[in-house]
Amino acid sequence: MSDDETLDLPGCLALVRAGDQAAARELVEYLYPQVIRIIRRHLPRRVLEEDLAQEIFMKMFSRMDQYNGAVPLPHWVSRIAVTTCIDHLRAQKRRPEFRWADLSEKEAEVLDGVITNESEVAPDDALEAHELVHKLLAQLKPEDQLVIRMLDLEQRTLVEISEHTGWNKSLVKVRAFRARRKLRKLFENLEQKERS
Repeated sequence: MSDDETLDLPGCLALVRAGDQAAARELVEYLYPQVIRIIRRHLPRRVLEEDLAQEIFMKMFSRMDQYNGAVPLPHWVSRIAVTTCIDHLRAQKRRPEFRWADLSEKEAEVLDGVITNESEVAPDDALEAHELVHKLLAQLKPEDQLVIRMLDLEQRTLVEISEHTGWNKSLVKVRAFRARRKLRKLFENLEQKERS
């Protein structure tokens, strides 16, 4: 399918439901960029991108009979992708505690600078700051990670987050508030351990 052509989703879905393999491939090609973007936004490591995308498409095809057209197909697939990412985060084995010793030397310097308010993070320390944020985020529950990434790191609106997750706006706000509080507590615990 060229960039000039648009996919006839209703026609393609009818063919997919009838078992047409070419239509199934065409549908995957159409939805692939969206699915990969969702995976990259919601997971800290990109090692399993292709495997996770394949899992999402397998779920999509296995649930195709559940799709009734009430929402646009890309929104429906987004929810499958987000849920799959959350499930993947839950399945990852996490350590119960994040320690100062877990930080690289550069990350420790960046955190120490933030704690002591000596100065703003220097541009060359931006990568270490980025990695530190992701290490702290990894200590949160998958739903908390998701809401912080989308709302604070990606600057998405409540409406966008609601569409991608299926959560109502009030739930998004509550989860964001609680996730920020947990993140703050993790940061404070790390700060206390460094001082002692």
